[in-house]
Order: sequence, then C-alpha cells, then structure tokens
Amino acid sequence: METITPAATNEILNDLIAINNDRIAGYEHAMQETEENDLKTLFADMISESHKIRNALGTEVQATGGKMETKSTAAGKIYRAWTDIKAVFSGFDRRTILTNCEASEDAMQRAYSSALDHEHIPAYIRELLTTQQKKLKKAHDKVKALRNKAA
Repeated sequence: METITPAATNEILNDLIAINNDRIAGYEHAMQETEENDLKTLFADMISESHKIRNALGTEVQATGGKMETKSTAAGKIYRAWTDIKAVFSGFDRRTILTNCEASEDAMQRAYSSALDHEHIPAYIRELLTTQQKKLKKAHDKVKALRNKAA
C-alpha cells in the first residue's frame, strides 16, 4: 500500500490539532458558564485530554519537519459565538451546556472518521488516530449520558 506524503499527513494531523484546540477553548468556555463542580471537573479532565492528544499529534507533525497548528478553526469560533447567542434565549442550564458539549463531541468523532477515511495514511498514524478516537468516544458517551440525565 502506498502512503501519502508527509506534507499531506501533516495537513490531516494539523486539522485534528485545530479541532482539539477548538475542544479546549469550548470546554474552557463551558467551565466559565457553569457553577456545577462535577461539570467543572469533567471539563477540566477533557481539556487535559485534548492537550495530550494535541501534543501527540504535534509530535508527529514535527517529526517530519512540519509546524504544529496553534490556532482553532473558523467553524469552532463560529460555534462558540452561536452557543453564546443561544444562551441569551435559553440560559446556561446544565442540559443546554451538556447538549452543546455533546454536539462538539459529535463533531470530534466526525473529524476523526474523516481523517481515518484517508486510505493511505501511514499505519502508525492510523493506529494513533484510532486510539485517540476511542478515547474521545468515551468522553462523548459520558457527556451524552449526563445530558440524558439532565431534565
């Protein structure tokens, strides 16, 4: 199987880095919008998780001489602005916060699936992304379960 170029692989990884940057910013924002300690703890854990994931991706980018992405995506900035507008009308109650977080986690899953759709990424990168996606899926499922409990 022919692999894609390091530059193309780095582009895929930098897209995931930018999305993890969005996740970090989103959970930092969510922490500011809640007074519930269990959610603050959960969000802090998710921020830490995304830092580790982002750094692992960045290490792979830098190993081939690439530059690690430091910014977030335009879509992430738009999404956070939209959640702020939505909150004006619905408030930052537990269910709203968790619903917004679940939507972000859904987007993470789609981004990883899209990255893994590239047939010719190196096997070790595919393994890294698969492992990260599984970790993120556990976080998604935890947020979803909490959202389902919030009435």
